[in-house]
Amino acid sequence: MNKEDLSFNGKLLNTPYGKPDVYGALSMPVYNSVAYEFDTAEEMEAAFTGKSADHAYSRITNPTVQYFENRIQTITGALSVTALNSGMAAISNTIITLAKTGSNIVTSKHLFGNTYSFFASTMAAFGVETRFCDLTNSDEVEARIDKDTCAVFLEIMTNPQLEVVDLKALSTICKQKEVPLVADTTIIPFCSFNAKDFGINIEIVSSTKYISGGATSLGGLILDYGNFNWLLTPKLHTMTEKFGTIAFTTKLRKEIHRNLGAYMTPQVAYMQILGLETLTLRYEKATDTCFKLVERLDKLSEVESINYTGLCSNKYYELSKSQFGDRPGAMFTFNLASREACFEFMNKLKVVRRATNLFDNKTLAIHPASTIFGTFTPEVRKEMNVSDKTIRISVGLESVEDLYADFVQALLKA
Repeated sequence: MNKEDLSFNGKLLNTPYGKPDVYGALSMPVYNSVAYEFDTAEEMEAAFTGKSADHAYSRITNPTVQYFENRIQTITGALSVTALNSGMAAISNTIITLAKTGSNIVTSKHLFGNTYSFFASTMAAFGVETRFCDLTNSDEVEARIDKDTCAVFLEIMTNPQLEVVDLKALSTICKQKEVPLVADTTIIPFCSFNAKDFGINIEIVSSTKYISGGATSLGGLILDYGNFNWLLTPKLHTMTEKFGTIAFTTKLRKEIHRNLGAYMTPQVAYMQILGLETLTLRYEKATDTCFKLVERLDKLSEVESINYTGLCSNKYYELSKSQFGDRPGAMFTFNLASREACFEFMNKLKVVRRATNLFDNKTLAIHPASTIFGTFTPEVRKEMNVSDKTIRISVGLESVEDLYADFVQALLKA
């Protein structure tokens, strides 16, 4: 059987090492070394100048991290994968690779809190404008894009609003306007979503979430699908004339990520390799539990409203199903009567943990308005559609019976 004929998990579990392990280890060894020895000065020169693929320094490349990248590349079909030390590092490295003073980015206000802050504050200080708009409105998106737009950025399902954009429609606009489409796909893992199928050019993933295998480690990924003509991006024009399709990756790996120093560590790569191997199993369990739990909670009078795109009553149900299938993630939100009711409910939980993060093996509850978005003004939170009445739940691997019982007792006491 050819490698191309293998299933998702078949490809994942059978990605070969870059070089055979001398002991035949089934798990990739952790290469903790910072530097690497060369037989000759000429070989050393070749490694440092990019004329060979040999490792020179672990801030730039590392054998364990590279194997993790190769596994992601195998299951996604990406042209290249770059592993960094957090999801925010992946976002910032991507945007800094594309943007320059005078550029603008088109995106939505319905973003994760730190992502919004990165665009609205951090990049603004360097003369990069962020143009916020409704990404579900094609006319509005088209009107925001101009010759200085370096990227359209979105989350494929927003956190915590759970808004879903028609990805193929947005991709069509980006192609017509000759602008790369950059998407954070963290909320739906590779086993249920193929970014390339929807015209996404650069995919960003917080591997801290599903991939890490239960919140073992921080990590981020940048996937370049090689499906954009970088001659159309002013900052990469000269680079494209020399490197062609790999211009973005070359700029990222030869300059941006090594200068910013955010490369993934070998210890983290090892843990995330192990997490990757159980990704499909954990995702199927968590999403099954999530759907059953949401169905039950939706019938409780104490719950004012519930938001999960897997429910037939959800306004994004059909679009979500067409893009993400029958498993639209293991996160949902619900509203109670007030902020106070939310706090009372959370304080009564006995099984569900009060903690941030998503897609741990444990089920987590958080009140986004007072935590992730707690430093934003009430006016900004309203623009971002983050309500004081909303609780976000990340479903883990517990039984649905245990979780439902915990919800019911906490709701009744609250």
